[in-house]
Amino acid sequence: MNPKPALKIGLILARQFTLSAFANFVDVLRLAADEGDRSRPIRCSWRVVSATMNPVVSSCGIPVQPDQRLGDPTEFDYVVVVGGLISAIEELNPDYIAYLKRAAVSNVPIVGVCTGAFILHKAGLMDGYRCCVSWFHHNDFLEQFEGLIPISDQIFVVDRNRLTCSGGASSAHLAAYLVDRHIGPAAARKSLNIMIIDEAQTPENPQPGLPLEYATSDKLVRKALHLIRQNVATPLTVDQLSKRLKVSRRMLERHFGDALQVTPAEVGLSVRLAVARHLLNSTDQSVTHIAAATGFCDASHFGKVFRTREGDPPDAWRQKNRANGAPGLIA
Repeated sequence: MNPKPALKIGLILARQFTLSAFANFVDVLRLAADEGDRSRPIRCSWRVVSATMNPVVSSCGIPVQPDQRLGDPTEFDYVVVVGGLISAIEELNPDYIAYLKRAAVSNVPIVGVCTGAFILHKAGLMDGYRCCVSWFHHNDFLEQFEGLIPISDQIFVVDRNRLTCSGGASSAHLAAYLVDRHIGPAAARKSLNIMIIDEAQTPENPQPGLPLEYATSDKLVRKALHLIRQNVATPLTVDQLSKRLKVSRRMLERHFGDALQVTPAEVGLSVRLAVARHLLNSTDQSVTHIAAATGFCDASHFGKVFRTREGDPPDAWRQKNRANGAPGLIA
């Protein structure tokens, strides 16, 4: 007879949910649940719960068949909501909201994966809690939830009995965090190793793609940094940036000077060049393509700016760094 699972997870899939976020989360559980990769739900179990039992279609078009109808949320140690396309969030069946509220009343920890955090906020279940969203959806969150500042520079956030993550690969790290807590670190490491993920990351690890060298607690500057990162291909001028943030150009430049000792324009160029370095080192895209992807008017202009900053033209820099085995990271 198999022992009772030490970790039981119930999953709610929003319409047009992100398949990779769901799969990464579940695969960590699957690999931690049994010896080798036999996938028997021994040490942990996972069930997709549903209001209708109809297949739920992911954002990429692949459907997932639920396992059971909504019931008593206390049968699970965690209830996980996997979101996806923001446009589909409003269409969540009200029965799911009622189920999540029952879970909250019963003190069942609730997890928001990807835009699942949006769903939890709309249900009134994140009031007073810190919340993690992807840098990519940072502005969307600000537009929908006035006065709430999400955390977009960490891969996941644990705040008492609410856990949220930015989606993608961070879903695996959040699942590994739960496996570590309930089953043990060896099981968590095993799952990530089999998934070719080097090591578990803590909640404080930064989301990939953020301008990490410009860390600051200044809220205005942090919002500006997210806008800069989200508009690499079509860079915003300082005037456009200040208009989007609803502050004067002078105020924005003063905040940047106090917080980072650089101008918004300098940060914008640095972030674009960081993305260019990443693309040069980790892809085979042409210099012309990378120039366009990072907001330069043409390859010639990109080459001149890149050489001034890096000491070599883009193609030579790519060859040198690959020869040295340098990782393609966005710093």
